Amino acid sequence: MPNLVLLGDSIFDNSAYTAGGPDVVTQVRQRLPAGWKATLLAVDGAVTLDVPGQLRNMPGDASHLVLSVGGNDALMQIGVLDVAVKHTAQAVGHLADVVAIFENVYRATIAGCLRAGLPLTVCTIYNGNFQDPSYQRVISTTVALFNDVIIRVALANDLPVIDLRAICSEPGDYANPIEPSSLGGAKIARILSTFATGIAQPDRKTTLVGA
Repeated sequence: MPNLVLLGDSIFDNSAYTAGGPDVVTQVRQRLPAGWKATLLAVDGAVTLDVPGQLRNMPGDASHLVLSVGGNDALMQIGVLDVAVKHTAQAVGHLADVVAIFENVYRATIAGCLRAGLPLTVCTIYNGNFQDPSYQRVISTTVALFNDVIIRVALANDLPVIDLRAICSEPGDYANPIEPSSLGGAKIARILSTFATGIAQPDRKTTLVGA
């Protein structure tokens, strides 16, 4: 029986934010083809460095992996946006330093996932739903730098990418500025069940999937 394993953070482990509605893994299980099952190893609040620990709990019948991580890494570095600078180049340099650290960790994490020898799909970080349009613009621009890492690493390893920015694109998709609601989870579950489970070979070329 194929087993789709969900790795990462609260994008998948969102039961605390659904107001009693079904969470992502429940909706994935409802949508999977007959004979499939899904295992949730993602943990709310996890960062990229936590994924190797999740992999150690991988079930023996795991057949496909999906990873959604990086949003909390970005949140932990949000203070860089408040650093006083004299020139725009300095601000860009600070962001570049933060993103370079993330890239090193993310590349190592992807390498660890690939050692399992199973088809792997990765997700980008979505833009969130912030009330202040100016702040939303800044966040979306910063997130794009982290997503550039995710997409480039995926390209380097011929991995398909699910672009959550295109999937969770409406206010109702969010339970708060950064967590997916049950509605947003339904959109994520639909993509996972129709796309990720259709990947049978680990040597496919990169595909970018949106809504």
